[in-house]
Amino acid sequence: MEAKKIKASENDMIILNDTIVDAIQDIKGNNIIKLDLRKLDGAPTEYFIICEGDSSTQVRAIAENVSKRVREDLAVSPSSKEGVDNANWVLVDYFNTVVHVFYPETRNFYELEDLWSDAEITEYQNL
Repeated sequence: MEAKKIKASENDMIILNDTIVDAIQDIKGNNIIKLDLRKLDGAPTEYFIICEGDSSTQVRAIAENVSKRVREDLAVSPSSKEGVDNANWVLVDYFNTVVHVFYPETRNFYELEDLWSDAEITEYQNL
C-alpha cells in the first residue's frame, strides 16, 4: 500500500523543519542545508534537509536525535527510516520533509544538492 502525502499547514512545516535542524545541531551535524522543492515539477516531497556527520556513529546519532526530538516535541513519528544499520546515508521520511544524514564521502558521491539545484536553498551555520 502506497503512503499518502499529508497536507500540512505552512506553519506546521516551519515548526517541523526548525525542529529537525535544531535536532541536527544538537549532535553537531555539519553542512546543514534545506532544499525547498515545492516549485519543482516531479519533486518527491516538499523539502529535503541534508547534513553530514564525521563518522557512522555520528550519522546514526543525528538521525536518532531527529526522530526523538520530533516525536517528543511535535508528537510526530517518521513514516520510515532507512540506512540506520550501515549509517553511511540515513533517510528519515516525514512525508513533506525528508531528512538525509550522510557520511561526507557518501554525500559527495550522490550529490543531491546538484541533482535538485533548481530548489531554493537555505544554509545553516554549524554550531
